Amino acid sequence: MYKFIKRLFAWSLVAVILMIAVLIFQLLQFQHGAIQSTSQPTVFLIRSGSNIKSIAHDLTRQEIINDPWFFILLAKVRGLETRVRAGEYQIEPGITADELLDKFTRGNAIQYNFTIIEGWSFRQLLAALAEDPILEHTLGEKTDAEIMALLGYPGSHPEGMFFPDSYRFPKGSNDVDFLKRAYQVMQKHLQREWEQRAPELPLASSYQALTLASIIEKETGAGFERPLIAGVFIERLKRNMRLQTDPTIIYGLGPQFDGNIRSRDLKKDTPYNTYLHAGLTPTPIALPGLEAIRAALHPAQTDALYFVSRGDGTHQFSATLDEHNAAVSRYQLNKRK
Repeated sequence: MYKFIKRLFAWSLVAVILMIAVLIFQLLQFQHGAIQSTSQPTVFLIRSGSNIKSIAHDLTRQEIINDPWFFILLAKVRGLETRVRAGEYQIEPGITADELLDKFTRGNAIQYNFTIIEGWSFRQLLAALAEDPILEHTLGEKTDAEIMALLGYPGSHPEGMFFPDSYRFPKGSNDVDFLKRAYQVMQKHLQREWEQRAPELPLASSYQALTLASIIEKETGAGFERPLIAGVFIERLKRNMRLQTDPTIIYGLGPQFDGNIRSRDLKKDTPYNTYLHAGLTPTPIALPGLEAIRAALHPAQTDALYFVSRGDGTHQFSATLDEHNAAVSRYQLNKRK
């Protein structure tokens, strides 16, 4: 009886070893063999929050792999089951399971593009994000305060805080993650430029620099003028003169602005009326680009205290009020007549 049990145990052990060997052989075949039988690339979407089990079953449903359990086992053996990234992936014919898993964990997804335009307001940014067909929309009707709390910055004002640039992102990304990224990029650029600022600026913080940069951004589309406009504003701040800049009036009017600034608008008492209130506005008025930020922190040396639009996208700068009035008469009043 003892010999029989011993023999049975030995054969059972051999059977288990053979089963393990077969499993390892099959796993190696699955790992290194081509999984895509079609001749055309396949697009596969991994949604945010998906786990390796749901991904494997989705791959099977789309007939990309034959057995979800081998894919799960491969991910676990390689220690990659929690490192798969969301996104839309193009799967080429002839790819192996090993290569596919690497693609998923490296995040080599199809990338889409969204551009934040210099000079946009936060409201314009939100409207553009809401119309993007790729991003997942989660913000709905949330207030500015609720959005900033979602981003992890409760109590912060959103205006000016998102860096204008072209951003690439995979499908499955949402608007909150996108805004977090743009916010962090702005902080990185702003802090670097603030640390390298010119000496003796009448700016108490990087936030004030951002506010001034936003006004510069809205004042001109001519890049070469930005340092000179910054120089005028810096001189006015040093002399405690009011900035008297129209873009701040427009921002303060909000939806009431109909495209024309009237004399009554200059008298409307809002926190953003720089004809009535000295100093900077309480917050930025737009999303400034890097050149506007650099202009605010490295203004041109100038004796000009005034400027007026020439009507061609550039400005006439003047050192005295008499010169400025003459320029206004030349470029504005005569044009209206």
